[in-house]
Amino acid sequence: MNEQLKDFLTIDDFDVEGKTVLFRADINSVVINGKVQMKERIEENAKTIRELSAKRAKVVILAHQGRAGGDDFLPLDQHAQLLRNFVDLKYVDDIMGPVARAAIKNLNEGEVLLLDNVRMLAEETLDRTPEEHAKSIFVTRLASLADIYINDAFSVAHRSHASVVGFPKVLDAGIGRLMERELMALGRAVIDIKRPVVYVLGGAKPEEVFDIMEFALEKGVDSILTTGVIGSFFLYAKGVIPLKVDNLLFEHVGRARRIANRGGRRIKYPWDVAIEVNGRRKEIPLDEVRANQRIYDIGEITCEKYGEIIKNARTVIMKGPAGAYEKKEFAKGTKKIFKAIADSDAFSLLGGGHTSAAISEVGMNRQEMDNVHVSLAGGAFLRYLLGKPLPGIEVLKKR
Repeated sequence: MNEQLKDFLTIDDFDVEGKTVLFRADINSVVINGKVQMKERIEENAKTIRELSAKRAKVVILAHQGRAGGDDFLPLDQHAQLLRNFVDLKYVDDIMGPVARAAIKNLNEGEVLLLDNVRMLAEETLDRTPEEHAKSIFVTRLASLADIYINDAFSVAHRSHASVVGFPKVLDAGIGRLMERELMALGRAVIDIKRPVVYVLGGAKPEEVFDIMEFALEKGVDSILTTGVIGSFFLYAKGVIPLKVDNLLFEHVGRARRIANRGGRRIKYPWDVAIEVNGRRKEIPLDEVRANQRIYDIGEITCEKYGEIIKNARTVIMKGPAGAYEKKEFAKGTKKIFKAIADSDAFSLLGGGHTSAAISEVGMNRQEMDNVHVSLAGGAFLRYLLGKPLPGIEVLKKR
């Protein structure tokens, strides 16, 4: 057995035939104008659901969409339609009421039932311990109708929610296939590390990336390649490009300066950048960047230098795109980084929602990225990288 999975039960450890399996999925997706979009999470979760159905389990899916109050907070009827592209299932617009309980009781072997958005229950997101959640009305009502709990939603493993941590306290519990792959890949990148280790960090969430950088430096990372907004902060911090008064920028730049001083030559910064002139891409050297000028991407020279570093790595961890990839003119840097990673012999772990979305957006074929694992998680991916415990993982460890 893989070392990363030794503490967990998997589907292989259960005889699921004829058993009712509560399956925590993550089919949370992008919503555009009220329409739920087909995303990889839905397809990947469907694979495990299909396997359980084929093994004659009675599968009850627990899932969420959005957060209360948000525009993307919706019932799961659209998700049911999208899932039906991969697996036959029933859907009820109920979670633990009479309709849901009757539907669970009436399931035949091999049938699949999707319940409604679990976040419509106030109990789901209360700040409680696993033991407290296990005593909730939600958990006690559904657990009494089930035999086994399987969690395949690594992306919510950082949340101590009822559907994530409550059921493992009262049912035999294990991890699904998607969770298996996530844990094995994260283990290779964080625990069983092969050096040189290279982090490629970009995107537009400086607080998260700064946390990763500080942790990576403490653990002895070999190189950190900065891109995107993150790269700009370090260029400001080093005084390479000018900065006008901006209190929020100053705060981020101050932290970047402290990290730069600590990281020294291990932290790499862009050599050239791309700006927008009359709606078109223009690559310029750093000494031509004006104060607070918007930088949209890394330039060709930077792509080549970063590509060489990635080529010689044995482990690559990437979070965040290299530039404004949504604009075709500025997708070049992100695509070249992806291409360098795909061509490298290193094991690579790519995480964060924008990173995953960018792969398809810039025209990369995931099938050609042989030695690359793309994590479908955001917050859980970040916490794992930082060595922080995940409630949804801890509760699944063998008791």
